Amino acid sequence: MSNSLILSRFAAAAFGALAIGATAFSTPATAAPLPLFPFFLPQIEAAPPPVAAAPEEEERFELPARLRRQVVNYYTREAPGTIIIDTPNTYLYLVLGNGQAMRYGIGIGRDGFTWSGTQTITRKAEWPAWTPPPQMIARQPYLPRHMAGGPGNPLGARAMYLGGTIYRIHGTNDPSTIGSRVSSGCLRLTNEDVIDLYSRVSVGTRVIVLPMTDRRADLGRTIR
Repeated sequence: MSNSLILSRFAAAAFGALAIGATAFSTPATAAPLPLFPFFLPQIEAAPPPVAAAPEEEERFELPARLRRQVVNYYTREAPGTIIIDTPNTYLYLVLGNGQAMRYGIGIGRDGFTWSGTQTITRKAEWPAWTPPPQMIARQPYLPRHMAGGPGNPLGARAMYLGGTIYRIHGTNDPSTIGSRVSSGCLRLTNEDVIDLYSRVSVGTRVIVLPMTDRRADLGRTIR
């Protein structure tokens, strides 16, 4: 057999193989194309881990029933709008008239720091800054010399300044001290209560602070 005949037959065989391969791998136009490398499976993205639930907010401190803000029967000759501080019983009364008053639980001065007398509110401030007076710095030199107003400030959300004294009626960032004798003479309420009181009184309001030695029974009786 001549070399030319062998080459022609080999070329025919190769062409036939190519035609068969093309037919085998051809697909209808409407069919989805096969993946180039079918042994590489597509990666399935894993579901993200569940988001951890946010921790519940700490429960707010709940005052004892007697220290919660409430309207009570309260008989006094003082004019409506007057504030009366019942030091022995740790109450603040805002006289409403007609034998009634709004009663708030308060924190008062610790032993040796209570006081009594009559003052007027000379200034009001929202989220007041705190500058401890020199007397307090002398007793507690670790105190800051000045603290900007805000939730961490011991004066709380509101302050009402009494005359030319160093004393104030103010809020607190520690409501657990209401009903206690812990301050250096200021009168503290919860922030909610001091905001309420602040909205009801004005500069010039008369404030009567009863002495600790006035051991009269609690004059305020809850309205049933």
